[in-house]
Amino acid sequence: MTKLIQSLSEISTNYDALFVDLWGCVHNGVTAYPDAAAALQTYRKGGGKVVLVTNSPRPWRSVAEQLKGFGVADDAYDAIATSGDSARAAMFLGAVGSKVYHIGTPDERDVFFAPMDLVGDEAMEITPVPLTEAEGIVCTGPFDAMADPSVNRADFLYAKQKGMKLLCANPDIVVDRGETREWCAGALAALYTDMGGESLYFGKPHPPIYDLARRRLARLGSVSDESIICIGDGIGTDVMGGLGEGLDTLFITGGLAAKEFGDDPANPDPARLSTWLSEQNLAPTAAISFLR
Repeated sequence: MTKLIQSLSEISTNYDALFVDLWGCVHNGVTAYPDAAAALQTYRKGGGKVVLVTNSPRPWRSVAEQLKGFGVADDAYDAIATSGDSARAAMFLGAVGSKVYHIGTPDERDVFFAPMDLVGDEAMEITPVPLTEAEGIVCTGPFDAMADPSVNRADFLYAKQKGMKLLCANPDIVVDRGETREWCAGALAALYTDMGGESLYFGKPHPPIYDLARRRLARLGSVSDESIICIGDGIGTDVMGGLGEGLDTLFITGGLAAKEFGDDPANPDPARLSTWLSEQNLAPTAAISFLR
């Protein structure tokens, strides 16, 4: 049964490391959540390790710079594992070919296609090309985050007929930037799959990003899976992914699904939470309104 708690400190002494989601947990896409950052700082002062595990399509250094801009202090975490790094490694190893059609913003393209040390001498030269010249698709996000994913249907039909694979750099379906809900790359990948195409995923809830997170953690010291808890607001990403890896999970109710638990995000209704989790057929170890 999922335990509803009021602060991270109620359970944090049971764990040596946290795998912490970012968007909706530590920041809202615009600014940091001060209480969340403070909770992570306190945990680290007590000897715990914090690995930020995010479905951002960006390399970890780019995410670190972004966090500074949001107001998240460097001492709130030890390492960052991104879906972008996991997906970039696969791309440079030829997962979708050497000539790829990129779906995403120019800024994402600049950072995603930058050279990568992780794969070393095995790295393939990747060339962004028009769809008609491509061997595969790399999706870091929609061209327009407010446009319905169905605007890609014609291109996806062509790509499916050509047997192209789609590399999804961010499995999230939607995200809230401040008060605005935006589509993510996962929504496009889901559409492509529904149309009969093949999508490759590297972020939560899929195994590659957890492998990367564990490798980031191993550099900080030896920590067993029993001493790790995954924290986040995505029931189908953070919670499902953590449970799939055999890890404990802490569900943030005040994020994407906040409206499911009553009118006050800071005080989720326990009965509604229990019913909703049963409908999801998932049972996180604990739940909290906001990370604090």
